[in-house]
Amino acid sequence: MMRPRTTLPASGTALVLTLALGATACGGGDPVAAGGGDKPLGGQTVSVAGVWSGTEQKNFQKVLDAFTEKTGAKTQFVSTGDNVSTVVGSKIEGGNAPDVVMVPQVGVLQQFAEAGWLKPLSATTAKSVDADYASVWKDYGSVDGTLYGLYFKAAHKSTVWYSPDALDQAGVQPPKTYDEMLRAGRTVSDSGLAAFSVAGQDGWTLTDWFENVYLSQAGPEKYDALAAHELKWTDQSVVDALTTLGDLFEDKQLLAGGQKGALNTDFPGSVEKVFGPEPEAGMVYEGDFVAGVAKDQFGRKIGEDADFFPFPPVGGGKAPVVSGGDAAVVLKDGKNTKAGMALLEYLATPEAAAVWAEAGGFLSPNKGLDLSSYGDDVTRSTAKSLIEAGDSVRFDMSDQAPAAFGGTKGAGEWKILQDFLRDPSDPKATATRLESAAAKAYQG
Repeated sequence: MMRPRTTLPASGTALVLTLALGATACGGGDPVAAGGGDKPLGGQTVSVAGVWSGTEQKNFQKVLDAFTEKTGAKTQFVSTGDNVSTVVGSKIEGGNAPDVVMVPQVGVLQQFAEAGWLKPLSATTAKSVDADYASVWKDYGSVDGTLYGLYFKAAHKSTVWYSPDALDQAGVQPPKTYDEMLRAGRTVSDSGLAAFSVAGQDGWTLTDWFENVYLSQAGPEKYDALAAHELKWTDQSVVDALTTLGDLFEDKQLLAGGQKGALNTDFPGSVEKVFGPEPEAGMVYEGDFVAGVAKDQFGRKIGEDADFFPFPPVGGGKAPVVSGGDAAVVLKDGKNTKAGMALLEYLATPEAAAVWAEAGGFLSPNKGLDLSSYGDDVTRSTAKSLIEAGDSVRFDMSDQAPAAFGGTKGAGEWKILQDFLRDPSDPKATATRLESAAAKAYQG
């Protein structure tokens, strides 16, 4: 599975790290409080696998280092690349399972639980989740009523990023409705820049477009039903959302490079077309993580020469709040599951979230985290919006689906929506193809 949505896709090659493991176990009781002295887990090592690489891996390592400082436990991080389930499965089969895995998709967390790979989280972690998280995050981390996953890092995927200079030059304000957004886009186009940079080469970005339109236009109940495949993709609500999306995809005035250009643009390239040295478009839709690329790669100052407006409501619907996230889980077959549980108890605290919040490129669903921990006003605003959405947040739909449908490059929903971008003339036929692929994946 491609690394979707919470940040830049990670590289496809697993980075294998080897550390000499100290194997001195501490005796009984609560894992964080166990043992003596100020370093209850001294001499132990916790292995953690996740998709993060580059800046994200470095920032997560700061969190792990803070855990080490607090408990004495060493940490070992292994970057899995995009295919988390395959890499973790092979490590379990080889007798080298990590203690903790950061899982980027609800569907994968469910697969892990159903395979019997996961340990239920401790009462301490569950208490933190009940106190500091909206119940929707507990629901997404649970399978059959048992809490297996702690959502440590979240993404706000209902943000449209823009160049203030481009909108100022066109004389338009950030729009309040979807129709206003398309009209503003045509005005931007008339001023010399394309309206939108669309990363059609990465199919996951197209699923995000669809999900925001669908959640706003069809409403949360149908969104939930479609995510669970209790509603067929041939439902009229799906056809309607595809029709709405097709109005954007078929308008060459709105897409940088037209449909062909969009299909040849990956996610980082889509951000570059707005915030790079030679802008080609005024706006790019994707999650809050766009800010990190604009800032780190192109030197943009967030809030001044890179800003966002909320994905606007479609028709008479409400503005959508779609999220993604990475859940920490503990594997049964890990060599140090007790220390793994202690790590999750730490990750559930505002203290742990503050470490990465201060480093940047991070949102926490933990409402106990002081918003002042974030380094800029735009990130604070995004985080506040996510927290205030509470239980109305809906997790990325394709991340809830079986990987064969919602998380595989060149197949399923990703491929079908790329084909729709190429030719958006028949939404009904596209809905039929989506239903055929979904039915096969959900039955498997």
